[in-house]
Amino acid sequence: MSQKTYLTILKSGIYLSFLIIFFVFSNLLFPYITSKQIPFNILIELLLIFWIGLIVKYPSWRPQKSYITFGLVAFFTAVVITCFTGVDFNLSFWGDIERMLGAFHLLHFLVYYLIIVTVMREWKDWRNLFTAAVIAGVIVAIYSMTKINYSTLGNTSYVSGLMIFDIYFALILAFRSSNRYLKGLYLLSTPILFSGMVMAATRGAYIGLGLSILLFFGLVVLFVKNKKLQIASVASIVLFIIGISLVFIYQESSFVKSNRFLSRLTDIKVSSYTFQTRLISWRGAWLDFPNHPLLGTGYGTYAISFDKFFDPTFYNYTKGETYFDHAHNNVIDIASTTGLIGLAAYLSIFVAALYYLFRGRKNGQIGWLEFSFLLCLIVAYFIQNIVLFDSFVTYLSLMLMLGFIYWLVTGEKKTELDQPFTNNESTALVAAGLILFVIFFQYNYRVLQMLSGTIDGQIAVARGGGLPAAITEYKKALSYETPLDRDSRASLGQLLLNQANALYTMPADDANKISDYVIGELKKNVALNPEDSFMQMNLAQALSLAASVNIKDQSKFAFYSNQALEAIDKSLAATPRRVPVYFIKAQILLTRGEKDKAIETLQYAISLNPIYSDGYCQLAKVYLYYQDQVKGFENMNSCIDYSGLDQIQNTTQVRELAKYYEVKKDWPRAVKLYERLTVVEAAEPRNWAALANAYLADGQKDQAIIAARKAGEIDPKFLPGAEDFIKKVESSK
Repeated sequence: MSQKTYLTILKSGIYLSFLIIFFVFSNLLFPYITSKQIPFNILIELLLIFWIGLIVKYPSWRPQKSYITFGLVAFFTAVVITCFTGVDFNLSFWGDIERMLGAFHLLHFLVYYLIIVTVMREWKDWRNLFTAAVIAGVIVAIYSMTKINYSTLGNTSYVSGLMIFDIYFALILAFRSSNRYLKGLYLLSTPILFSGMVMAATRGAYIGLGLSILLFFGLVVLFVKNKKLQIASVASIVLFIIGISLVFIYQESSFVKSNRFLSRLTDIKVSSYTFQTRLISWRGAWLDFPNHPLLGTGYGTYAISFDKFFDPTFYNYTKGETYFDHAHNNVIDIASTTGLIGLAAYLSIFVAALYYLFRGRKNGQIGWLEFSFLLCLIVAYFIQNIVLFDSFVTYLSLMLMLGFIYWLVTGEKKTELDQPFTNNESTALVAAGLILFVIFFQYNYRVLQMLSGTIDGQIAVARGGGLPAAITEYKKALSYETPLDRDSRASLGQLLLNQANALYTMPADDANKISDYVIGELKKNVALNPEDSFMQMNLAQALSLAASVNIKDQSKFAFYSNQALEAIDKSLAATPRRVPVYFIKAQILLTRGEKDKAIETLQYAISLNPIYSDGYCQLAKVYLYYQDQVKGFENMNSCIDYSGLDQIQNTTQVRELAKYYEVKKDWPRAVKLYERLTVVEAAEPRNWAALANAYLADGQKDQAIIAARKAGEIDPKFLPGAEDFIKKVESSK
């Protein structure tokens, strides 16, 4: 194959990689992630065949030595090593479906970088590449502004990360362009990209970009000898700081609150719930670090440290999103999962990039403006990742940035035809092709079949086929036996719990066959990492359900229940202070008739965080079930006072509790219960009427009027009574 053909294929493939950003295949599990990473893997594996052929036949095209390349190879090598030394090889090497950033997938980005630095040798190559990146970014930005703020990427953080890279790529293009029309187009793209970032409203990106802009003005002061520009830059820094200060001073003003960018900017505070929960997660990583300082827990296994040192005060800030698979801080995440060796290798990449930038600036290879743009981009990227982590699009863009710095210091080389060095081209192509075909078939094509089959299983239930139809589809999906089956199995376990009522209505043998199949699959997940508290918890829930289905058969009940108790204890051993896991254990104990142990378990859960409402709610329901009114309502008081009524889903029970507190004339608590009723049964006018009366008795006259009007709006039959009620309330003011 000719040199020109090789180059055309490789360059075209690199340009096409940006088209993948727009892939979202709804028939796949986690479509925003899998629709991109798997096609990217396939593309890179195909390009790798031709890259090997090129560098074997034409040695002059082999990449030159570079500290950046050494740093990347060192980091990815460290990542692969930790897959073997860590706690969960499967998760470290193959990753999971939700992220698809295991070592296997990361290695594709290394190949991507190597292909880029091999074939992108002239400015026109980089111009075309950056243009493709910016066009993709602009489309994502416009889509996020007109459609939905996470665009085709599935996460606002991913959008923000992409926008930061593309803003600086556009500025580099504008700086280098001699065509004023193209320069104008590149500059015009930057406000569009910035608007896309504003729509994403990610605070880490705001901080990163903002500080990088301040740095840029500082660099102008340092490098530009023009006094007017220096003065303008200093003035810009001062105005920037004053402007930000005024936004925070007047953050309650209607102007700030009505502006999406400014209102989100004022959310940047240490006291915010998001920041506090991340501090808790970082503390967990720090506490676990001495246990594995050199190689960490294994790449991608941050959840192990987070769970082991989970702090129950987490629930003071949020009840949701309590499972972190990443530290939301790239440096902490890498240090925790790959240890000091992995962190040193990772940081060496950027040390090398900075070394080349400063050296290139010193010897005149890199102009001050391009130097400033790239330095600011590195700073923005790093600062954003203090509260985030990398994704498909940031890895894609990062490889571009590092490849460009490599090109700047190695110098532009004209594409010249080279004489072939060897006749081993065919051998290399065939060998690489065969190996990569096996990888493609087993680890991409079959994974796609599994992902699609998993969705088919979920659709089968939605279409009324029930559990049997879903199980048939799941069996087909999991028959491919891919290394990424973990999430499919987990979704199967969740499906079983969601369809629990169906098990009670079918013949016992059929119910047991379904339960046994699901339990068997969940045990495969647990076998991957017995210290995974989440997987052990899912297994325990499925086993507990199977025990309940067999409640009349004591031998089968004991068989499943004993295993459930064993699994939940293992889950608790892996995360001893995660409160809701104790609720599951208490429920298992209750089904076994071990009331006292269940109560003791719930009391211990409450002691872990005495102001977390859910423990009181669970304990209150147990006491009330066993007719212990005193202790039941004592705990129910705390359940209500700590805003835990979302734990009570049964509307009949909520109504009975509301009447109880109404009789007791405990109006503040009665109000909260009737408010809960208007949430779970919003279309029932009687709930609103009862709430209006409770508000009035509690002295909340304005709220009483609003509730009475709502009752009349829902059902005109209530309108005359509501009007009389409102007149009575208004006359008493």
